[in-house]
Amino acid sequence: MTEVPEWMRPPRLEGWFADDLDHLPEAPRHTELIDGALVFMMFPRRAWHGRAVSALLFALTEQAPAGVEVEREMTTRLDERNRLEPDLLVTTAPYDPDSTFYPPDQVLLVVEVVSPESAHRDRTVKLRKYAEAGIANYWRVEDEDGSPVVHAYELDEPARSYVPTGIHRREMRTTTPFTIKLDLDGLVPGRKS
Repeated sequence: MTEVPEWMRPPRLEGWFADDLDHLPEAPRHTELIDGALVFMMFPRRAWHGRAVSALLFALTEQAPAGVEVEREMTTRLDERNRLEPDLLVTTAPYDPDSTFYPPDQVLLVVEVVSPESAHRDRTVKLRKYAEAGIANYWRVEDEDGSPVVHAYELDEPARSYVPTGIHRREMRTTTPFTIKLDLDGLVPGRKS
């Protein structure tokens, strides 16, 4: 049996806290904290996933109004025990080169591009966590025969839960969190031979 590396041992009896992630240089690059437990992305991502994330990053950045930034693979500190890393987030926080996370009150939208490794978390755990933290919009992007399909959700503020606002195929048009138009069929280049 392999011994657990010392850095993986929680620094206190209560376990891990969100701010501990800033002090774990040995941790894998994509490490999240969910309910005080470290979660590592252990499998290589598919090319489709990378292309979908990159295309969405560029499309959202191009359409974002002044005062809105789009970040890739940056964590959001939901509370003391939860620090999740969406594939993309849209924030009202001004660009800060030293920032390592965003608080949920500065996040307008989180986007998770589903991979086999993250599917359960993206469809259930993160859906609930982001809503409880008060993030207004959540998109879950699924691969449907090579084309991205966006499952869009909006926060029901009093209930602190998401309600689905649509399943978008081929194209997406929305006004939340800002006016966005996406050609979903053309989003992932090279998907057709």
